[in-house]
Amino acid sequence: MTNKEIKALISLLDDPEIAPQIQDKIQNLGESIIPFLEESWEETLDGQQQQRLEDLIHHLQFEGLQQRLRVWREAGATDLLEGMWLLNTYQYPDADLQALNRAIEQLRFEAWTALRPDMHPADQVQALNHIMFRVHKFAANTQHFHSPANSMLQRVIETKRGNPLTLCVIYLLVAQRLNLPVFGVNLPNLFVLTFRPELKGAEPFYINCYNRGLVLSRTDIEHYVSQLNISSNPMFYEPCSNIDIVRRALRNLQMSFEKLQEPMKAAEVAVLLSILE
Repeated sequence: MTNKEIKALISLLDDPEIAPQIQDKIQNLGESIIPFLEESWEETLDGQQQQRLEDLIHHLQFEGLQQRLRVWREAGATDLLEGMWLLNTYQYPDADLQALNRAIEQLRFEAWTALRPDMHPADQVQALNHIMFRVHKFAANTQHFHSPANSMLQRVIETKRGNPLTLCVIYLLVAQRLNLPVFGVNLPNLFVLTFRPELKGAEPFYINCYNRGLVLSRTDIEHYVSQLNISSNPMFYEPCSNIDIVRRALRNLQMSFEKLQEPMKAAEVAVLLSILE
Protein backbone atom coordinates (compact mmCIF):
# COMPACT_ATOMS: atom_id res chain seq x y z
CA MET A 1 0.00 0.00 0.00
CA THR A 2 1.12 3.56 -0.69
CA ASN A 3 1.47 6.07 2.15
CA LYS A 4 -1.65 7.82 0.85
CA GLU A 5 -3.65 4.58 0.93
CA ILE A 6 -2.46 3.78 4.46
CA LYS A 7 -3.51 7.22 5.71
CA ALA A 8 -6.89 6.86 4.01
CA LEU A 9 -7.35 3.46 5.67
CA ILE A 10 -6.53 4.87 9.12
CA SER A 11 -8.98 7.73 8.61
CA LEU A 12 -11.79 5.16 8.25
CA LEU A 13 -11.36 4.26 11.94
CA ASP A 14 -13.58 7.29 12.61
CA ASP A 15 -16.57 5.37 11.23
CA PRO A 16 -17.93 3.17 14.07
CA GLU A 17 -19.76 0.87 11.63
CA ILE A 18 -16.67 -0.27 9.78
CA ALA A 19 -14.01 0.42 12.45
CA PRO A 20 -13.70 -3.29 13.54
CA GLN A 21 -12.98 -4.44 9.95
CA ILE A 22 -10.52 -1.57 9.46
CA GLN A 23 -8.73 -2.51 12.69
CA ASP A 24 -8.32 -6.08 11.41
CA LYS A 25 -6.84 -4.81 8.14
CA ILE A 26 -4.45 -2.50 9.98
CA GLN A 27 -3.31 -5.31 12.30
CA ASN A 28 -2.56 -7.49 9.27
CA LEU A 29 -0.17 -4.82 7.99
CA GLY A 30 2.11 -5.34 11.01
CA GLU A 31 4.49 -3.01 12.84
CA SER A 32 5.47 -1.06 9.72
CA ILE A 33 2.21 0.89 10.00
CA ILE A 34 2.95 2.16 13.54
CA PRO A 35 4.56 5.49 12.43
CA PHE A 36 1.38 6.29 10.48
CA LEU A 37 -0.78 5.48 13.49
CA GLU A 38 1.41 7.69 15.69
CA GLU A 39 1.14 10.52 13.19
CA SER A 40 -2.65 10.15 13.13
CA TRP A 41 -2.69 10.18 16.97
CA GLU A 42 -0.85 13.51 16.97
CA GLU A 43 -3.24 15.02 14.43
CA THR A 44 -6.54 14.08 16.09
CA LEU A 45 -8.12 15.87 19.04
CA ASP A 46 -10.73 13.15 19.56
CA GLY A 47 -9.98 11.35 22.83
CA GLN A 48 -11.79 8.16 21.80
CA GLN A 49 -9.92 8.04 18.48
CA GLN A 50 -6.61 8.54 20.30
CA GLN A 51 -7.45 5.62 22.58
CA ARG A 52 -8.30 3.41 19.58
CA LEU A 53 -4.98 4.33 17.98
CA GLU A 54 -3.06 3.68 21.22
CA ASP A 55 -4.69 0.25 21.53
CA LEU A 56 -3.81 -0.58 17.93
CA ILE A 57 -0.20 0.53 18.36
CA HIS A 58 0.17 -1.52 21.53
CA HIS A 59 -1.40 -4.57 19.87
CA LEU A 60 1.03 -4.37 16.94
CA GLN A 61 4.04 -3.83 19.22
CA PHE A 62 3.00 -6.73 21.43
CA GLU A 63 2.56 -9.05 18.43
CA GLY A 64 6.02 -8.06 17.20
CA LEU A 65 7.56 -8.65 20.63
CA GLN A 66 6.07 -12.14 20.82
CA GLN A 67 7.54 -12.98 17.42
CA ARG A 68 11.00 -11.64 18.35
CA LEU A 69 10.95 -13.59 21.63
CA ARG A 70 10.15 -16.80 19.71
CA VAL A 71 13.03 -16.13 17.30
CA TRP A 72 15.40 -15.50 20.24
CA ARG A 73 14.37 -18.78 21.90
CA GLU A 74 14.52 -20.82 18.70
CA ALA A 75 17.96 -19.40 17.85
CA GLY A 76 19.29 -20.89 21.11
CA ALA A 77 18.84 -17.90 23.44
CA THR A 78 22.60 -17.36 23.30
CA ASP A 79 22.56 -13.59 23.87
CA LEU A 80 21.34 -12.74 27.39
CA LEU A 81 21.48 -9.00 26.74
CA GLU A 82 19.13 -9.39 23.76
CA GLY A 83 16.71 -11.47 25.84
CA MET A 84 16.60 -8.86 28.60
CA TRP A 85 16.25 -6.08 26.02
CA LEU A 86 13.24 -7.86 24.52
CA LEU A 87 11.58 -7.88 27.96
CA ASN A 88 12.51 -4.20 28.27
CA THR A 89 10.63 -3.38 25.05
CA TYR A 90 7.34 -4.47 26.59
CA GLN A 91 7.32 -1.23 28.62
CA TYR A 92 9.70 0.76 26.40
CA PRO A 93 9.14 -0.22 22.73
CA ASP A 94 11.78 2.26 21.57
CA ALA A 95 14.48 0.88 23.90
CA ASP A 96 17.81 0.83 22.04
CA LEU A 97 19.72 -2.46 22.21
CA GLN A 98 22.93 -0.75 21.09
CA ALA A 99 22.62 1.84 23.88
CA LEU A 100 22.35 -1.00 26.41
CA ASN A 101 25.32 -2.70 24.79
CA ARG A 102 27.41 0.48 25.05
CA ALA A 103 26.53 0.85 28.73
CA ILE A 104 27.65 -2.73 29.47
CA GLU A 105 30.78 -2.22 27.37
CA GLN A 106 31.70 0.90 29.36
CA LEU A 107 31.40 -1.05 32.62
CA ARG A 108 33.48 -3.85 31.12
CA PHE A 109 36.23 -1.42 30.11
CA GLU A 110 36.37 0.16 33.56
CA ALA A 111 36.52 -3.26 35.23
CA TRP A 112 39.16 -4.46 32.75
CA THR A 113 41.48 -1.58 33.75
CA ALA A 114 41.21 -2.75 37.38
CA LEU A 115 42.00 -6.42 36.66
CA ARG A 116 45.37 -8.12 36.29
CA PRO A 117 45.97 -11.55 34.68
CA ASP A 118 47.58 -12.99 37.85
CA MET A 119 44.71 -11.99 40.16
CA HIS A 120 43.13 -14.56 42.46
CA PRO A 121 39.39 -15.12 41.72
CA ALA A 122 38.40 -13.49 45.03
CA ASP A 123 40.41 -10.40 44.10
CA GLN A 124 38.86 -10.33 40.63
CA VAL A 125 35.42 -10.24 42.23
CA GLN A 126 36.49 -7.48 44.62
CA ALA A 127 37.75 -5.41 41.67
CA LEU A 128 34.47 -5.90 39.83
CA ASN A 129 32.52 -5.13 43.02
CA HIS A 130 34.44 -1.87 43.37
CA ILE A 131 33.45 -0.71 39.86
CA MET A 132 29.82 -1.82 40.15
CA PHE A 133 28.96 -0.89 43.73
CA ARG A 134 31.45 1.79 44.73
CA VAL A 135 32.18 3.70 41.52
CA HIS A 136 28.78 3.34 39.80
CA LYS A 137 26.80 2.82 43.02
CA PHE A 138 24.45 0.12 41.75
CA ALA A 139 22.23 -0.88 44.67
CA ALA A 140 19.07 -2.65 45.75
CA ASN A 141 15.81 -0.78 45.11
CA THR A 142 14.44 -1.49 48.57
CA GLN A 143 12.03 1.48 48.55
CA HIS A 144 10.18 0.30 45.45
CA PHE A 145 10.94 -3.41 45.39
CA HIS A 146 7.86 -4.35 43.32
CA SER A 147 8.18 -1.58 40.73
CA PRO A 148 8.11 -2.88 37.11
CA ALA A 149 11.13 -0.62 36.47
CA ASN A 150 13.25 -3.06 38.51
CA SER A 151 12.84 -5.63 35.73
CA MET A 152 13.79 -3.18 32.96
CA LEU A 153 17.53 -3.23 32.22
CA GLN A 154 17.37 0.23 30.64
CA ARG A 155 15.84 1.75 33.77
CA VAL A 156 18.20 -0.09 36.14
CA ILE A 157 21.23 1.20 34.24
CA GLU A 158 19.79 4.74 34.30
CA THR A 159 18.72 4.79 37.96
CA LYS A 160 21.39 2.42 39.37
CA ARG A 161 18.61 0.69 41.32
CA GLY A 162 17.24 -2.78 40.65
CA ASN A 163 16.08 -6.11 42.02
CA PRO A 164 18.36 -9.10 42.70
CA LEU A 165 17.97 -10.46 39.17
CA THR A 166 18.62 -7.31 37.14
CA LEU A 167 21.61 -6.33 39.29
CA CYS A 168 23.00 -9.85 38.78
CA VAL A 169 22.35 -9.69 35.03
CA ILE A 170 24.37 -6.48 34.63
CA TYR A 171 27.19 -7.95 36.74
CA LEU A 172 27.02 -11.21 34.80
CA LEU A 173 27.14 -9.51 31.38
CA VAL A 174 30.21 -7.53 32.43
CA ALA A 175 31.94 -10.58 33.96
CA GLN A 176 31.32 -12.72 30.86
CA ARG A 177 32.86 -10.05 28.62
CA LEU A 178 35.92 -10.20 30.86
CA ASN A 179 36.01 -13.99 30.31
CA LEU A 180 35.39 -14.64 34.00
CA PRO A 181 33.66 -17.98 34.78
CA VAL A 182 30.56 -16.37 36.29
CA PHE A 183 27.02 -17.79 35.90
CA GLY A 184 23.50 -17.20 37.20
CA VAL A 185 21.97 -19.34 39.95
CA ASN A 186 18.22 -19.69 40.47
CA LEU A 187 17.73 -19.65 44.24
CA PRO A 188 14.21 -19.45 45.69
CA ASN A 189 13.31 -15.81 46.51
CA LEU A 190 16.80 -14.64 45.53
CA PHE A 191 18.92 -14.66 42.39
CA VAL A 192 22.69 -14.90 42.85
CA LEU A 193 25.78 -15.61 40.76
CA THR A 194 28.37 -18.35 41.03
CA PHE A 195 32.07 -18.03 40.25
CA ARG A 196 33.54 -21.30 39.02
CA PRO A 197 37.35 -20.92 39.32
CA GLU A 198 39.38 -22.82 36.76
CA LEU A 199 42.25 -23.22 39.25
CA LYS A 200 42.88 -26.80 40.31
CA GLY A 201 41.26 -27.55 43.67
CA ALA A 202 39.53 -24.14 43.87
CA GLU A 203 35.98 -24.30 45.16
CA PRO A 204 33.10 -22.48 43.47
CA PHE A 205 31.70 -19.56 45.44
CA TYR A 206 28.66 -17.31 45.14
CA ILE A 207 28.06 -13.57 44.71
CA ASN A 208 25.02 -11.74 46.08
CA CYS A 209 24.64 -8.60 43.96
CA TYR A 210 21.63 -7.49 45.99
CA ASN A 211 24.06 -7.08 48.90
CA ARG A 212 26.79 -5.20 46.99
CA GLY A 213 28.58 -8.31 45.73
CA LEU A 214 28.81 -10.13 49.06
CA VAL A 215 30.76 -13.38 48.56
CA LEU A 216 29.06 -16.53 49.88
CA SER A 217 30.20 -20.13 50.27
CA ARG A 218 28.18 -23.23 49.44
CA THR A 219 27.59 -23.61 53.18
CA ASP A 220 26.07 -20.12 53.24
CA ILE A 221 23.70 -21.12 50.43
CA GLU A 222 22.79 -24.36 52.22
CA HIS A 223 22.04 -22.36 55.37
CA TYR A 224 19.88 -19.91 53.38
CA VAL A 225 17.87 -22.78 51.82
CA SER A 226 17.40 -24.48 55.19
CA GLN A 227 15.98 -21.24 56.64
CA LEU A 228 13.28 -21.29 53.96
CA ASN A 229 12.12 -24.72 55.19
CA ILE A 230 12.17 -26.22 51.70
CA SER A 231 13.87 -29.32 50.35
CA SER A 232 17.31 -28.82 48.89
CA ASN A 233 17.63 -29.03 45.11
CA PRO A 234 20.79 -29.32 42.95
CA MET A 235 19.57 -26.37 40.84
CA PHE A 236 20.08 -24.09 43.89
CA TYR A 237 23.83 -24.50 43.48
CA GLU A 238 24.33 -24.95 39.73
CA PRO A 239 24.44 -22.45 36.83
CA CYS A 240 21.16 -21.78 35.04
CA SER A 241 20.50 -20.93 31.39
CA ASN A 242 19.75 -17.61 29.69
CA ILE A 243 16.17 -18.78 29.15
CA ASP A 244 15.90 -19.49 32.90
CA ILE A 245 17.07 -15.94 33.62
CA VAL A 246 14.69 -14.20 31.21
CA ARG A 247 11.84 -16.45 32.35
CA ARG A 248 12.48 -15.42 35.95
CA ALA A 249 12.66 -11.75 34.93
CA LEU A 250 9.25 -12.12 33.26
CA ARG A 251 7.81 -13.74 36.40
CA ASN A 252 9.13 -10.81 38.45
CA LEU A 253 7.49 -8.38 36.01
CA GLN A 254 4.21 -10.30 36.11
CA MET A 255 4.23 -10.15 39.92
CA SER A 256 4.92 -6.39 39.80
CA PHE A 257 1.84 -5.79 37.67
CA GLU A 258 -0.25 -8.02 39.93
CA LYS A 259 0.89 -6.01 42.98
CA LEU A 260 -0.03 -2.80 41.14
CA GLN A 261 -3.43 -4.31 40.27
CA GLU A 262 -2.83 -4.14 36.52
CA PRO A 263 -4.29 -7.53 35.49
CA MET A 264 -4.24 -6.79 31.72
CA LYS A 265 -0.48 -6.20 31.75
CA ALA A 266 0.09 -9.19 34.04
CA ALA A 267 -1.86 -11.36 31.56
CA GLU A 268 0.22 -10.10 28.62
CA VAL A 269 3.45 -10.88 30.47
CA ALA A 270 2.04 -14.38 31.12
CA VAL A 271 1.70 -14.75 27.32
CA LEU A 272 5.37 -13.81 26.89
CA LEU A 273 6.31 -16.24 29.66
CA SER A 274 4.44 -19.07 27.89
CA ILE A 275 6.69 -18.57 24.82
CA LEU A 276 9.72 -19.54 26.96
CA GLU A 277 8.09 -22.43 28.82
